[in-house]
Order: sequence, then C-alpha cells, then structure tokens
Amino acid sequence: MPALRASAALTLALAGCAVGPAYHRPSIPPPPAWIASTAPAPAAWPSADWWRGFGSPQLDGLIAEAERANDDLAAAIARVREAEAQVAIATAPLLPALDASAAATRQRMLLPMPGGGTLSYNTYLPELSASYELDFWGANRAARAAAIATANASRSDRVTVELTVMTSVADTYFTALELQDQLKIAQDNLASAEETLRGLTIDERVGTTTSLDVAQQEAEVATLSAGIPPLQQQLQQTLDALAILVGATPQAFKLAPGTLTGLGEPRPSPGLPSELLARRPDVAEAEAELIAANADIQVARAAFFPTIDLTASGGYESTALQTLLEPGSRIFSLAAGLTQPVFHGGAILGQYHLSEARYAELLADYHKAVISALGNVEDALVAVRETADEQQREQNAVDTARRAYRLSQAQFHAGTINILTVLSTETALFTAQSTLAQVKLAHLQSLVGLFNALGGGWKP
Repeated sequence: MPALRASAALTLALAGCAVGPAYHRPSIPPPPAWIASTAPAPAAWPSADWWRGFGSPQLDGLIAEAERANDDLAAAIARVREAEAQVAIATAPLLPALDASAAATRQRMLLPMPGGGTLSYNTYLPELSASYELDFWGANRAARAAAIATANASRSDRVTVELTVMTSVADTYFTALELQDQLKIAQDNLASAEETLRGLTIDERVGTTTSLDVAQQEAEVATLSAGIPPLQQQLQQTLDALAILVGATPQAFKLAPGTLTGLGEPRPSPGLPSELLARRPDVAEAEAELIAANADIQVARAAFFPTIDLTASGGYESTALQTLLEPGSRIFSLAAGLTQPVFHGGAILGQYHLSEARYAELLADYHKAVISALGNVEDALVAVRETADEQQREQNAVDTARRAYRLSQAQFHAGTINILTVLSTETALFTAQSTLAQVKLAHLQSLVGLFNALGGGWKP
C-alpha cells in the first residue's frame, strides 16, 4: 500500500508539471436565426440514410455500392487506421521499454607470462534490460494527446469523405435522369415535327400548302435531330462518372432507364444555427486538428526542459553453462541520467515557434470552417426555396405552351394561320419542357446540398 500511494502521488505530481497552454474551444458566436427561414421551425436533422427520402430504389442501390467500393472512401478508411496506429506509437513512450537478449561467445587470448601460451574460454550472457523516460514535463502525454486528436480528425475526415461521395452519387444520378428526360423530350418533339412534316408534304402534293412551308418544317426537323447526339454524349459521360463513384469500370456499368418525375422531395429543417456546428464533420475535423496543434505546442515547450532517463538491466554471466543460473553468476546495473539542452543552434526555439504558427494557421482554418458551415446552410436554404418556386412557375409555363401548341395545330389545319405560328409555338413548348427538366434537377440537387450542409446523418 505505501508503494501504491507513492506511485499515485508521483503520477499527480507529474501531471501538474505539464507545460504549455491548455486547450479552450475558440468562441465564435453563431447568428440567432437563419436569414432564409421565414419562421423558426423545430430541427428535423437528416437521418443516417437520408437519401431514401427521394424514394428511388435505384439510388439506394447505387449508394450502397459506393459505400462498399468507392476508392476515395476506402482511402479515407485506411487513413483512419494509420492514425489509430500512430496513437499506439505515441502511447509507447509512456510505458517502460523492456528488451531481452542472450549472447554466447568463445574467446582465445594470449597469456601475458614468460613462455606465452593461450587461454580459450566460453562466455554466456542472458540479460533483461528496461528503460524509461520520466515524463516530468508532460511531453510524452502531450504527444499522445496530439495523436489522439489527429485520429479523431481522421475519423471526421472519413465521415466528410463519405458524405461527399454520397451526395456526389445522388447529384450525378439525378443528372443522368435529367439527361434521360431531356432525350425523351427531344425525341418526342422530333417525332412530332416529323409528323407535321409528313402532313405538309401531303398538303404540298395536293396544292394546299407551299414548298416554303415544307422547307421551313424540314429545317425544324433537322435542328431537333441535331440536338440529340450532344445529349447522348453528355448522358454517357455522366454514366461514366457515376460508374467511377460506385467503384465500377464504365464499360461494365449499366443504369436502368428512369425519370425525375415522381421522385420524392424530403424536407429537412436546420433548426437553429447554434445546433448546426455540432453536426458538421468538417467542423469537428478542424477542431480536432486545432487540439492536436495545441498539444504539439506543449511538446515543443517541454523540449526546453531537462529529460530524465532511467535504465536497468539484469541477468546472468558465466563461462560455463552448468553454473550460469547460480547466485554468483547474477549481474545487474542501474542508472539514471539527466539531459539539459544547452545549445542546438536555435532548433528547439524554432520548433516552438513553428508549433505556435501552426496553431494560429489551424485556428484560422477552424474559424473558416465554422462560418463556411453557416454559409453553406444559408445557400442551401435559399436554393431549395427558390428552385421550388421556379419549378412551379416553369410547370405553369409548360402547361401554357402545350395549350398554345395544340391550338395552333388545330387552327393551322383549319387554314386560319400559317406554319410559322405552329413552328413558334412548337419551339416554345420544347424550350419550356427542356427548362422544366433543368429546374427539376436544380431543385433535387438543392435538396441534396441541404442534406450535405446539415452534415448528413452524422452525429458526434
């Protein structure tokens, strides 16, 4: 018990000798409310499987495949293992180092006596040695704390990478669906224009229309037909990008036909700005790096003070195996050493200043991460609100353009208007349909952006 009490007292004494600043979270007061929110609403944070709110089984499968095979995510997971191994390395100096060794030698020496002669003999030496650096100034503890904080930063980085991959898969998938919708719109409009051209050709033969009307419609058909290959190219490039995101070769990747129409629109709510900062993995990563840098300052400052090393070794030494383990063959040594840095050409002071400057750099990075997180949510909220309004307005424009096109066709066949009016309403409908598909994509991607800005389903 006396030894235990002495050990505890020594531990407390050593803990009090740690040098360097204690870490305190920087104070960055968040705003009281979001600008883009008209009224405060209870927080509805994203769930861990937030993408399921879009109601697309195909998207669910793509994200599951990305979680399994995405290369960026695999690299991030490996970095976490690296950081955890560094924690084990940094923990080792806090414990004594113990080594076992054994040696057997045979020597032959010349005897220093008249007439000379030689002497041959064997020596056997099994030995156990221990060493320990007394962490009086807390340098080793600070180094371990820095490694732990770095590991925490690496774990947060893995979550950030995972969230980036998931949102990239969703964005790219929606882009592929939008291009499929654009292709269908273009093909439907081409088919409609070709049907009109066939009717005009028949009318020309019977003399009820002119060659100019036919030529104008032929130009319209050619223009619509020329717009299809670029869409097909964009779609293939998007599918290739999606294949890479899910860890597949583009040649082996297939995507079933789909459409943006009918997808769900989940509605997360950001709550208060002060609640956001605890849910952003990039903010957590920035703070963990700041904590590690603060611990590095403690390590650098401890280098100004002396180090105390304790070593001990013990074993047996004998010239004959049969007497090796006898009490008279026992050997041991005990040593304590103190080393005080005197002159290192400014290296120690330079390392201390480097650690302080690194902390200042990461403090600025942390501040930027916090205000960027707040800005991301504001941008996402505005995008969700405005694209929803734009989508509704564009849907009205499509409905109006479709009604105008049908009326123009009826009046053209009745002979009350010419083909130019039909072509004008046809172009207006095609443009409105194409714009609506683009706005639908922008709205869905704004929802994905809001999930991303809210930190996905991550919880600290």
